[in-house]
Amino acid sequence: MQHLRKRADFLATAGGVKVPSAGFVLQARERSDPGPARVGFTVSRKVGNAVERNRVRRRLRALVRLNAERALRSGHDYVLVGRRAALSAGFSDLAADYDRALSRIHSKRREPTSQGRLTRDP
Repeated sequence: MQHLRKRADFLATAGGVKVPSAGFVLQARERSDPGPARVGFTVSRKVGNAVERNRVRRRLRALVRLNAERALRSGHDYVLVGRRAALSAGFSDLAADYDRALSRIHSKRREPTSQGRLTRDP
């Protein structure tokens, strides 16, 4: 597992599939290269001050680190967007939401539209 570092990678992933939960939004997209999975984390200033934002980011990183080998697929980019609810949610609840979000992301089929863009099935 590698980390996303460039803004362009975050923006490209934001155009992919999104699965919201109480503590975070999981965004994912499949890349054209078959390299290892890459993960990025972001928490906006609306969540709180720097201490609170860093706490949310640490909790999200711990979720991914504990479940990375069995859950993340190679050739994919993932971004976790932290929400304020991640501060007060139990870690087991966040882990359950993360597992549920990953299974929903990988179960979604994507088909090209007439304009050549990809859409997701409901």
